[in-house]
Amino acid sequence: MIELLTAHTAELEHAVLTEARELLIGVFEGDMTVGDWEHALGGVHALLIEDGVLIGHASVVQRRMLHGDRALRAGYVEGVGVRADRRGRGHGGALMDAVERVVRGAYEVGVLGSSDEAVPFYRRRGWQPWRGPLCAITPGGLRPTPDEEGAVFVLPGSAPLDLDGRLACDWRDGDVW
Repeated sequence: MIELLTAHTAELEHAVLTEARELLIGVFEGDMTVGDWEHALGGVHALLIEDGVLIGHASVVQRRMLHGDRALRAGYVEGVGVRADRRGRGHGGALMDAVERVVRGAYEVGVLGSSDEAVPFYRRRGWQPWRGPLCAITPGGLRPTPDEEGAVFVLPGSAPLDLDGRLACDWRDGDVW
């Protein structure tokens, strides 16, 4: 039996969060840093549980984005992953359905950074690649992040977007996007 659970970080027991972190370390084959995990905390988690075992995770956290002359309340999707032996069964779609409901219900826009392998998955779901320049809002001002171009996707919501315009994310340690 497969169960989809959504809960805020504060509602999850330490053991569940530890299991989710370990799952993502396996999914990303060790390329999941402590900072990456911290970025996935503080928002709503979608957890896919099969016979008592966690097989998938995704979360959405609030971030501020600057676009044009507006500061946008963005639902930023983090830590999307399904155990390798459970892929290809629609589990990633179920996780994204859950976090996209949160994005659409609580935020002006959805944003995520995608791996190369996941680009077709997000495109099929209606996420659009950001075509314009990207930067981070740092203590010293705006800093271009050209290495992220082509990897940042948005799920349009209530805010008008110019996908060719500049998009700036709030600063955070580690990967800013």
